[in-house]
Amino acid sequence: MFCITLIWILSLIPFFPETPLDDVEFVDKWVHILMYGGTFTVVWMEYTFKHLRADYEKMFFWGWLAPILMSGVLELLQEYCTGGHRGGDWLDLAANATGVTLAAVLGMLIWWLHSKR
Repeated sequence: MFCITLIWILSLIPFFPETPLDDVEFVDKWVHILMYGGTFTVVWMEYTFKHLRADYEKMFFWGWLAPILMSGVLELLQEYCTGGHRGGDWLDLAANATGVTLAAVLGMLIWWLHSKR
């Protein structure tokens, strides 16, 4: 929950400080992939280690679809509710979805390895 809250805060603050990495091409997209990928890998791992059986419908929704929908909502909020300080970006949504998808693939691999024990 902490990481998800942090994503909301970082996505909606009206300013973002400059960093030396700002000149790196697509650095913000890599950050999006890492934020969403890291956060939802943790979600998959938590689920794996706390459940004996997989509820694939639940994990499809909460571990893949809901985070992508959340990302879309955040992009819309950035575009329309930050007073012009932030802007929604389709490539950010794509990067977020990439991170979530990578987390789901890694999560399924972890589930498979864990179930073999």
